[in-house]
Amino acid sequence: MRTQYCGELRGDHVGQTVTLFGWVDRRRDHGGVIFLDLRDRSGTVQIVSDPVRTPGTYAKADSLRNEYVVKIQGRVTQRPEESLNTKIGTGEIEIYAEDIEVLNAVRQQLPFQVSSADAESVREDLRLKYRYLDLRRERMRNNLLLRHEVIKSVRRYLEDTQGFIEVETPILTRSTPEGARDYLVPSRVNPGEWFALPQSPQLFKQLLMVSGFDRYYQVARCFRDEDLRADRQPEFTQLDMEMSFMSQDEIIQLNEGLIRHVFKTVKHLDLPETFPRITYAEAMDRYGTDRPDARFGLELVNVSALFGKSGFKVFSGAIAQGGAVKVLPIPGGNDFISNVRIKPGGDLFKVACEGGAKGLAYIRVREGGEIDTIGAIKDNLSPEQLATLMEQTQAKPGHLLLFGAGPTDIVNASLSRVRLTVGEELKLIDPDEVNLLWVVDFPMFEWNADEKRLEALHHPFTAPKPEDRHDLKTARAQAYDLVYNGLELGGGSLRIYEPELQQQVFEAIGLSEAEAQNKFGFLMEAFNYGTPPHGGIAFGLDRFVMLLAGEDSIRDTIAFPKTQQARCLLTQAPSDVSAQQLKELHIRSTYTQDSKTI
Repeated sequence: MRTQYCGELRGDHVGQTVTLFGWVDRRRDHGGVIFLDLRDRSGTVQIVSDPVRTPGTYAKADSLRNEYVVKIQGRVTQRPEESLNTKIGTGEIEIYAEDIEVLNAVRQQLPFQVSSADAESVREDLRLKYRYLDLRRERMRNNLLLRHEVIKSVRRYLEDTQGFIEVETPILTRSTPEGARDYLVPSRVNPGEWFALPQSPQLFKQLLMVSGFDRYYQVARCFRDEDLRADRQPEFTQLDMEMSFMSQDEIIQLNEGLIRHVFKTVKHLDLPETFPRITYAEAMDRYGTDRPDARFGLELVNVSALFGKSGFKVFSGAIAQGGAVKVLPIPGGNDFISNVRIKPGGDLFKVACEGGAKGLAYIRVREGGEIDTIGAIKDNLSPEQLATLMEQTQAKPGHLLLFGAGPTDIVNASLSRVRLTVGEELKLIDPDEVNLLWVVDFPMFEWNADEKRLEALHHPFTAPKPEDRHDLKTARAQAYDLVYNGLELGGGSLRIYEPELQQQVFEAIGLSEAEAQNKFGFLMEAFNYGTPPHGGIAFGLDRFVMLLAGEDSIRDTIAFPKTQQARCLLTQAPSDVSAQQLKELHIRSTYTQDSKTI
């Protein structure tokens, strides 16, 4: 039997005989002495075999190659002073192999070397195709172990100190499309009817509150059929929580304790007792986004009032149509941002266009205080207005002022992107800083221009602030998002628990009483049987681990992820199914490829 994991061995084990299992990470022949690095999930340890001290294992050790699976017995020995390795935990000891058993060999050439430093440059599609080899690498192994530690610390905090219980909710449920597309599953025993995979456990966790389980959590699998990116997957994991009889402040405080506990446990970092809070309106005004990266300044300045009646039609026209004019002031920007970068074809021009803008206007403040610009900005401002602009933006000699004008959402999106790009270029963002803040007081609804209707900004079960209930269409929500270094870590809200108010919200988003009854009748009925005030939150676990690990993609914190085309390269899913399977499900495909129906 295994006595220890490889990475657990230390100087205290010297003199003990141990039995280890693992993979040969590296093999080295140093003048007749064979050195092996044996690897398992805990790390590596050095194995030694030589013809004098361990003659019985020397030939076997000489025959081993990388990634062979072996069992090794031997005595733990102190390494000589000159061969100590302070870079690894097992670096003060080595094991002289008294017995080596090959449990399995590598029977064909490896697609890439697992233990080589060059493995970091292996194409991602190859890594995903041979994910079982990729997960043997130290970086990927550490990411999964970190994920395990995060989940373990969450469970301990919620269960042992806060009285939560874990409840699993259904994976096969009904389709209630509101937001992303559902993944649909046909029912064989109920022909013509369909299950949907849950986008979240939202309705079930609210029903658990109705049931009296006042503190619920779940490490929940969720599914959304949407376009993918680096931090999005078709199936993902979220830490889902719901609580009864708690105010918004109490829920936020409990979750600050949870996040502090996770950071202390897995990263050994002490976070402040409370995290800053900023309203949605303030976040959009200062940063142009509801996920502000507040690790650095470069805040936006709204100068709409100054340009509302100016002769510069590009600006005054945008304001007249309900838009805005904002400025991104960049201290010292004259020194490193040329006109070429701002004009069409330039990199900052392209960044602004990615946010929907048609371009960037600018003003340069020269060393003598002179104003240098293009277009008609300067010509249509009086000396007094220019002075006011300089005061509002706190512009000094050397400043570059970048302007966005147009619909407010586009101005915010484009300047927010430029702000992040410039912040990274100026190295204003400390990659080791942990910046957590709450964004609160979201609008209840946003306008869907395509469907010409209001839609819930979070979801239609979010409760409005009590003082705003007189006009739901302009109401603020009792909602809160936790933002970590400019990325949304999680979000939640107090929920509606009165059927009358829930029906009013459904009506606000264009859902008739009959449609609401068809989709959510079971929830509305439950609200008639004594529903407690409740609220909750959900954290994106994959993204949380990604940020803690310092990775750029959640694919590197998920054991078996999909590609950006929603494919599993390892199993080649999705795939064709047989005609018999489709027949049993009463399904006929209308998809054609190369003019052939399949």
